[in-house]
Amino acid sequence: MEAETVLPERAADQAADEATIAVTELYRGHALGLMRLALVMVGDRVTAEDVVQDAFIGLYRRWSRLRERDKALTYVRSAVLNGCRTALRRRGRPFRGEHLPPVWSAEAAVMVGEDRREVLAALHRLPARQREALVLRYFCDLTEEEIADAMRVSRGTVKSTTSRAIAALGRILEEEL
Repeated sequence: MEAETVLPERAADQAADEATIAVTELYRGHALGLMRLALVMVGDRVTAEDVVQDAFIGLYRRWSRLRERDKALTYVRSAVLNGCRTALRRRGRPFRGEHLPPVWSAEAAVMVGEDRREVLAALHRLPARQREALVLRYFCDLTEEEIADAMRVSRGTVKSTTSRAIAALGRILEEEL
């Protein structure tokens, strides 16, 4: 009788250990890049950190139900994008750059020089889907297939959305000159 109660506990412990190891490894390898993605999308570090942490917590909680564990990064990336969308909706107003930190780290100063601030401001004037496609393509350097998986759309949609976004971004930047 005792062996029956010990085995399920041991299996649960092993599953928790597996989830901890896998999610920790994924976090170590990709958290910084996902944080940068979230920062570009939402515009402030605190919200970006929260979004990324929530995505990894969600992955850990759902690990045992994840069918394709080799696609865990895709799952987390999609969760970060969804978290960014939610954060922007809750904010109730579009990103305008006012959430940028008052004191820049060396990395942030390099990332957001004057030209880049203009591009970021123009980027945030785009519709959400177009902004996401450009950020994933040119900031995160993802392939069309990876972008399609993250955005949960087809490759054709990624191509057309990216093309329209580049054209719109060009028009916005022209207006500002």
